[in-house]
Amino acid sequence: MYQQSLFTNEMNEPLAARLRPEDLDDIVGQQHLIGEGKVLRKIIENDRIPSMIFWGPPGVGKTTLASVIARKTKASFINFSAVTSGIKEIREVMKKAEEESISGNKTIVFVDEIHRFNKAQQDAFLPFVEKGAIILIGATTENPSFEVNGALLSRCKVFVLKQLSADDIVVLLKKAINDPRAFNSQKIEISDQDLYFIANFSNGDARMALSTLEMAVLNGNIVEDTITVDSQIIEDITSKKSLLYDKKGEEHYNIISALHKSMRNSDPDAAVYWLARMLEAGEDPLYVARRVIRFASEDVGLADPRALQLAVSAYEACHYIGMPECTDALAEAVIYMSVAPKSNAIDVAYMSARSDAANMLDEPVPLVIRNAETRLMKDLGYGKGYQYAHDSEDKLTNMECLPESLKGREYYQPVNQGLEERIKERLEAIKEWKRKHR
Repeated sequence: MYQQSLFTNEMNEPLAARLRPEDLDDIVGQQHLIGEGKVLRKIIENDRIPSMIFWGPPGVGKTTLASVIARKTKASFINFSAVTSGIKEIREVMKKAEEESISGNKTIVFVDEIHRFNKAQQDAFLPFVEKGAIILIGATTENPSFEVNGALLSRCKVFVLKQLSADDIVVLLKKAINDPRAFNSQKIEISDQDLYFIANFSNGDARMALSTLEMAVLNGNIVEDTITVDSQIIEDITSKKSLLYDKKGEEHYNIISALHKSMRNSDPDAAVYWLARMLEAGEDPLYVARRVIRFASEDVGLADPRALQLAVSAYEACHYIGMPECTDALAEAVIYMSVAPKSNAIDVAYMSARSDAANMLDEPVPLVIRNAETRLMKDLGYGKGYQYAHDSEDKLTNMECLPESLKGREYYQPVNQGLEERIKERLEAIKEWKRKHR
């Protein structure tokens, strides 16, 4: 029973509200939750809704899912706002819901921005959730572990909604352009490049993307029955220059290559410039952070092991705070990589080992370093002659750990840069010890 509508379809409503999906198949993104056979989809389709929390960034579909549930469920559906509702309103609704429960009727209470409710307000829901008088659905952009009372949270299933990708947003925008509810069936002309610009500008927020599209169409050039939206209109609306940067085309790869090579060439000025070019054009900061992590191992490696730690920390910063706040964290990592000592010895070692692993016979593990888990294994010589390095004074042994056909192969060749220079000295001392104790 759809008791209280979350939205109406008035044309004076924002585009995002007019196009609110009415079915799971109309929702863009979140396929890890609502794809065929996924748990949340089954729950909604079978009308077996438990108390749950939707946690995710703005504009990813939390309220949309609640809207779909409102249309699908046989329960009474009540929409609460954490901004305008107080304890008095909560208690009134809870009393009515309890009366409905006695009659065998379910009541779903949707609380948008549940993290805005204080402890007392959240506590007012708890006894009714506990005894099953209501099914609570909360939506929050904040980590529920910190913002929702532990007792209430323990009685709710948490579903994490992911930030929408640029591709997801573009699909949504194209649907909007072709939906008669959007612009009264008016023909809209806009390039894919401009749609991606809007998608990148929205930073994964579907509501922002649709609002930007609506503003662009309202300011478009009308010729007969067609509205044309060009890059200049979008730049004027967003107050942001449409930089030459196609996230799926050649320029995307050109600029990430420029960043990588600038860091490798120890040029922090060029590196931070190319970083800014990507971020200001709407590149996903997590993509850049992943490439910086790769660089830390591939081009710095053990010459400065702290580089990898800093790169991972930058990724986490991007994940936690997003754009534009994470720009300095990425710039810090990029500049650090640029001035760090360089070594590609790790990458060379792995690529060489990978080549042997792929092209040579699958050599059996030498018996000496196999575990003898059973008596039969022991009788077959598993672990026979194994030398435990910690038992020796120098913590070294001359035991061979490579297969027979690869005996003597050396993959890792440290360079004379940073910490790796000391590692090289240590490795040479180890090899000399082994030569003496053969």
